[in-house]
Amino acid sequence: MSEKKMGLGRGLNTLIPKAPIVDEEDVEQVKKKVSRSSKTKKKEETKKELTLPIDKIEPNPDQPRNQFDEDTLQELADSIKQYGMLQPILVTPKDDFYEIIAGERRWRAAKQAGLNEVPVMIRKYNENEIVEIALIENIQRDNLNPIEEAMAYKRLMEEFELKQDEVATKVSKSRASITNSLRLLKLDPRVQKMLEEEMISTGHARALLAISNKDKQYEIAQKVFDEKLSVRDIEKLVKDLKKIKKNKKEEKDVHDFLYTELEESMKQILGSKVSIKNKKNNKGKIEIEYYSRDELERIVDMIRSI
Repeated sequence: MSEKKMGLGRGLNTLIPKAPIVDEEDVEQVKKKVSRSSKTKKKEETKKELTLPIDKIEPNPDQPRNQFDEDTLQELADSIKQYGMLQPILVTPKDDFYEIIAGERRWRAAKQAGLNEVPVMIRKYNENEIVEIALIENIQRDNLNPIEEAMAYKRLMEEFELKQDEVATKVSKSRASITNSLRLLKLDPRVQKMLEEEMISTGHARALLAISNKDKQYEIAQKVFDEKLSVRDIEKLVKDLKKIKKNKKEEKDVHDFLYTELEESMKQILGSKVSIKNKKNNKGKIEIEYYSRDELERIVDMIRSI
């Protein structure tokens, strides 16, 4: 009996082996190894942040921003000197250099600060993706002046065949703001330049859109700058202009009616088509049509007999 018990005991131990006793320190070491392995894997999966020589980086020639304020650039350069670059520049590899996708302003300030190397994030994108990312990044950062912003929306619509609501979704803005921005491109180019150079505000520019005549638009824009007019002042000027235009049209309509009646009376008398060409100060000329020498002589004889 005792031999069977011993044999049974050995069989159970073989089938269900006892768990090994593990020290708590060993458990902690295993946890740390797993954690380190997970972090390493994560780093390998994502693009590594690194530094590049600043002269190996070039700006994107198609980026939407054309103007950089020298004062704010200097402020950023001073900050970089003191604290370093806190945010990397997004670049994509080209032939023998790297092209900036986002962060040209930081790159310019870093050059101004005298940095030899800058932190970068390297990504590989095709040409269309580079343009789209650059446009959206600049719009979302509010780095563009009103005309640059409007041009960026226009490019998104034309080059990527997007509708206004699709553009609004991509840049996280309302469709109404996209529409209002695009309307600024209808301004006279000289007025657009004044807006870019902050000689007039966006509010002034929108009020000027009510004037269809480009020369008049520019004339009033200059008046705004010279006399420091408000948006309300422009609205009043526009209202007065429309009133003058309406009065002139009504006056012209009355004159046209009078001359039409006179033309008809002369046609009845002479038996030929008559046109009255009215100029300023009620001056002008009368044209009488004839279709043969005989008809001309007839008309001349009638005029002589009057």
